[in-house]
Amino acid sequence: MAMVTLTIDGKQVTVPEGTPIIEAARTVGIDIPSLCYLKDINVIGSCRVCAVEVERAKTLQAACVTPVANGMVVHTNSPKVRAARKTVVELILSDHPFECLTCPRNLNCELQALAERLGIRTVRYEGAHREERPVDASTPAIVRDPSKCILCRRCVSVCEKIQGVYAIGPYGRGMDTVIGPAWRETMGNSSCVQCGQCVLVCPVGALYERDYTNEVWAALQDPTKHVVVQTAPATRVAIGEPLGLEPGSISTGKMVAALRALGFDKVFDTDFTADLTIMEEGSEFLERLKKGGPLPLITSCSPGWIKYMEEFYPELSENVSSCKSPQQMFGALAKTFYAEKAGIDPKDIVSVSIMPCTAKKFECNRPEMSDSGYQDVDYVLTVRELARMIKEAGLDFKNLPDEEYDAPFGIGTGAGLIFGATGGVMEAALRTVYELVTGKTLEKIDFEDVRGLTGLKKATVDVNGTEVKVAVAHTLANAKILLDKVKSGEEQFHFIEIMTCPGGCIGGGGQPIPTDTEIREKRIAAIYEGDRQLPLRKSHENPAVQELYRTFLGHPLSHKSHELLHTHYKKRPRHGTMTVKYGVTPAEEETAASNGHDT
Repeated sequence: MAMVTLTIDGKQVTVPEGTPIIEAARTVGIDIPSLCYLKDINVIGSCRVCAVEVERAKTLQAACVTPVANGMVVHTNSPKVRAARKTVVELILSDHPFECLTCPRNLNCELQALAERLGIRTVRYEGAHREERPVDASTPAIVRDPSKCILCRRCVSVCEKIQGVYAIGPYGRGMDTVIGPAWRETMGNSSCVQCGQCVLVCPVGALYERDYTNEVWAALQDPTKHVVVQTAPATRVAIGEPLGLEPGSISTGKMVAALRALGFDKVFDTDFTADLTIMEEGSEFLERLKKGGPLPLITSCSPGWIKYMEEFYPELSENVSSCKSPQQMFGALAKTFYAEKAGIDPKDIVSVSIMPCTAKKFECNRPEMSDSGYQDVDYVLTVRELARMIKEAGLDFKNLPDEEYDAPFGIGTGAGLIFGATGGVMEAALRTVYELVTGKTLEKIDFEDVRGLTGLKKATVDVNGTEVKVAVAHTLANAKILLDKVKSGEEQFHFIEIMTCPGGCIGGGGQPIPTDTEIREKRIAAIYEGDRQLPLRKSHENPAVQELYRTFLGHPLSHKSHELLHTHYKKRPRHGTMTVKYGVTPAEEETAASNGHDT
């Protein structure tokens, strides 16, 4: 690739041809601000905050969309640039509600931070405010507040390019432009899979998770309720970030201590039911191999993927494992096995989950998730919500002593822990399936071919003379590529893992903000380090899981297991998706709708 040399703020820079100025500047430690830019995802130059002065150019240039050129001289901090940026941000603020103190993104808002960086203390402009737009709280997972939207289109790009869902897009023109589902529908009546990736990239408070902390506080303060909590594998490598620790810090013991200090009666580990999932799903896979059931078997742990499948690939529903996710297996057991063992009426148990995922809020509200006779999981909190509760309680998280999970759901293995990273479910299953089939101990326990941030990974594993072909996809756009090849017959697999979010659960929509590639890599490294540190690394070796089968479930795929741990899926009607994304008027929408077309 040809290289280009230019000068930025007096520093000589050599970068590949085609590099945008904003990225060239970063190589020499110069941070050009932006509100709309996401590298390789949203490169549209719409906010103009990244304006820079290029000598011999007649106007200021948007650094995110202007490629470098040989001999180019760029000024990123001239009086002209500073004045332009300040004006742009003031204009954005002129049409933005001043609700910082009550906004979910207070103190973690890019617009707020940029106004502080530019020293804005007054707004000189009074904007022609857009019409009042109500908050859309139609889903149990994600809330959309159009009044705070700055039209950066980051959410649109992520929904389109990373997830391939096209649930939201811009419609209208000028001051009437709105980002939302087609036909002015609510999020709850759209193709949205509630993954929350839009929430992670929104620079302001226009998109955020639906908050259930008040309900959980109320349960904790109710003396008639026995409140239990489970923590997902990926939470322990992320909870420290908003509480003063470096990304990738393993904070398991401090998180347990914090939850106990908040007042939870029992603190359990979702790793336990991750191990249980492997026992059920691995047995399901072996049964299909022996009896000729629908293959490939596709994992069912990720609720965003399940909703996507139900709407976009319902013809593959028989291929998807009937296993509930670890969260929902735990919920069913908490109000049956645990209630019986502890002598507590299940109606008095409140089951709470701490998850890296917004779609888990949707999952726990699915009507079929009530096999205990009650709603199996009552409330799901994201990592961000838990961090807010810890701060509200005044706990000094960094200095909390490490504490252990409670029995009987406190024992987990490394296999359960790696569920938090893309490829982890597949690796955990292979560790168990290989040993169950061969009766031999795995010589090499780490299946590195299915690890890492590559979007699609494939491997062939020899299981007692049978070559098992497996594939792993993370993000729904990558899942679509893989599934289309499977449907066409171009490729064939026995077992497929699909995770909705980039990097798997460590990059879930409920994780701390920011979540970028570097942070994802640190969280993944911590997940595998945690796996290496655990004395048990295979799901079938979990003694608490073995005891559960002996005393309650019987055996994998038993009648009771199917009753409590398995579920079914349904075909969902396709909703309108946004495929033409710019400048669509209401009249044009109505014409398209009458012709049966999407916008």
